[in-house]
Amino acid sequence: MRVQDKVVVVTGAGGGIGRELVLCLLSKGAHVAGVDLNAKSLDETAGLAERYKDKFSGFVANIAERSAVEALPEQVLARFGAVDGIINNAGIIQPFARLNDLDYPTIERVLNVNLFGTLFVIKAFLPLLLKRPEAHIANLSSMGGFLPVPGQTIYCAAKAAVKLMSEGLAFELLHTNVRVTVVFPGAVATNIQANSGVSSPKPAEGRGALKTVSPIEAAQIIVRGIERNAYHVFVGKDAAIMDKLTRLSPAYAGRTIANKMRALLPD
Repeated sequence: MRVQDKVVVVTGAGGGIGRELVLCLLSKGAHVAGVDLNAKSLDETAGLAERYKDKFSGFVANIAERSAVEALPEQVLARFGAVDGIINNAGIIQPFARLNDLDYPTIERVLNVNLFGTLFVIKAFLPLLLKRPEAHIANLSSMGGFLPVPGQTIYCAAKAAVKLMSEGLAFELLHTNVRVTVVFPGAVATNIQANSGVSSPKPAEGRGALKTVSPIEAAQIIVRGIERNAYHVFVGKDAAIMDKLTRLSPAYAGRTIANKMRALLPD
């Protein structure tokens, strides 16, 4: 789906990849409804989109609250008159801890934002998308959606669920006008840790350090994927390489990541 002149809803629009998705879409001639929990961050995005102010509107909502999400379609329609696409970008990580050490409120928060938030947005907007000549859904899973990351097990479980939900939806919609893209970001230089309320571990240094992709580059890769109706989009060489390695030897791939995470999970 070419994004020019289309109306696209982007969640997590207040920063990181979400903010750059907003700006990338606007630069390509799209109209964008940005959704975020943080009103201040959303205002900052609006400031950066000032030159496109007639094509951007921000909507403050917590995607983990179903009632708040269900109110969004009417609000977006009142502003733009239609919805052609949604990008489920909003997400949080868990504290870097073993599953045994996580309390249930933390587990529920991670699942509610990453899995149920994505589900709520899809369910709220899909009836509108089905009425359009062509439409698109892009859901951000993660490299952790196909590869276990010790210390992020619940986050990975949520993102794996997003992957399979998206893939199932893609084939449910196969004979409709709506296409579905699943996005697998690897290491991207965002503030997801701070936004998730998680303290930042000391990054790896030297030969084993992960090379991060900038949010701008990530957004460009995602939008290109949407425009070619890609089924899977991998953001970063790490995601693409680990996808191949996981297919060849799941256990070896898992041990590789476990060894990288070991310093963050002391015995």
